[in-house]
Amino acid sequence: MTRGLRALLASLTLAATGFAATGCGGAAGAASSSPQVTLTVGDQAKSLQTLLNASGVLKGTSYKVKWAEFEGAAPLFQAVQAGAADTSYAADLPTLQAQSGGVPVKGVAALHNDGSSTGIVVQKNSSVKTVSDLKGKNVVVSSARGSIAEYLLANALQQAGLKYSDVHVQYLLPTQAQAAFTAGKIEAWATFGTYKAAVVDQGARQIVDGTGGRVSGYGFIGAADKALADQGKKAAIKDFLGRLDKALTWSGTHQDAYAQAIEKATGAKAAVAQLIVKQGYGELVPITPAVTKTVQNVADTMHGIKILDPNVNVADSVDTSLFAK
Repeated sequence: MTRGLRALLASLTLAATGFAATGCGGAAGAASSSPQVTLTVGDQAKSLQTLLNASGVLKGTSYKVKWAEFEGAAPLFQAVQAGAADTSYAADLPTLQAQSGGVPVKGVAALHNDGSSTGIVVQKNSSVKTVSDLKGKNVVVSSARGSIAEYLLANALQQAGLKYSDVHVQYLLPTQAQAAFTAGKIEAWATFGTYKAAVVDQGARQIVDGTGGRVSGYGFIGAADKALADQGKKAAIKDFLGRLDKALTWSGTHQDAYAQAIEKATGAKAAVAQLIVKQGYGELVPITPAVTKTVQNVADTMHGIKILDPNVNVADSVDTSLFAK
């Protein structure tokens, strides 16, 4: 890492730390007719909050919704660990990494997309044209060890006939990495979602994405064990999942309205918002044996290169009783 990059990231760390620390201070998302139950919903980059508010599905809940907003999965799961969030929202590998690390959380519903929201991007003038060209390079991964972006990197390298040790991996939270990439301090970055869409819009080149099985396409809504043990919160989570399912259905038939809501909530450009809508999770699905088998392959792959250690038994780390089509 160059001296300039170290200096830039040192200053950015303070801003990122402040963001994470204030994440749990989100405003209520729905009126409450039963104030004794407050469901604190963990979110990343206002993704769920924007969708649910835009679709209007939270109207008439019997519980209060409080949003806990974070820029990535790592600080979100820290909040779950600390009891500051009742639910989580993350891709498969970050959820597995949290469970491997002892965070008391279970997957309660799965989200699915085509994997295109995850990608490896390089500077537009970079000599890197293919994954094979990453050999010997520094690659920044967001947001932390065990992220969905890291799984894409590991799988893409394997498909290209390279070992994981053939690249030099560094970890940065997404906003830090985005600022450094935009400043030209990072050549190659494995990232996802809003962050990927923004830099591609600014001219970054994507050399590979998660389609074609390079990522599973699955994410999870998780619930803290403590919340599941509380009958009031468990009932609220079950109701919330049904409303999220309706919101995702709405997003498929109201793409322009959804994109406009993203623009308003995040300040994203219209083209970026449209890309987020196109590449986001399209449906909520029950956690079936087929889902756990697919995600177990992700766990086993990352355990094999010692990114996920100890390994996770996916089927034992879910609660399938709260959501079924």
